Amino acid sequence: MTEDLVGFIRDALRVVIDPELGENVVDLGFIYDISVTDGAVLITMTATTPGCPATSFLKEGAQAAASTVPGLVSADVTMTFEPPWTPDLIAPGVRASLGFAAIN
Repeated sequence: MTEDLVGFIRDALRVVIDPELGENVVDLGFIYDISVTDGAVLITMTATTPGCPATSFLKEGAQAAASTVPGLVSADVTMTFEPPWTPDLIAPGVRASLGFAAIN
């Protein structure tokens, strides 16, 4: 059941679009962890850099999106920059569409 709920939360987070890259935070690899305990979700996420001007926007968007998932009693988002985000975290199809070359 918790795995299903985490999947629903992950799907809900796809509405949060990074304004600079134009892609959702899930496919960009910004979501590091989703944990649910007794209906309370804690999302650990990042942004491209610690100085990203969209950090608050992304955090608030993730919290709002997660709050729409039925069965949750609360949603909290923690921003972290460890480990640092890299383009390697982007979903392969999105990485190609953004023009990042494959690294071997």
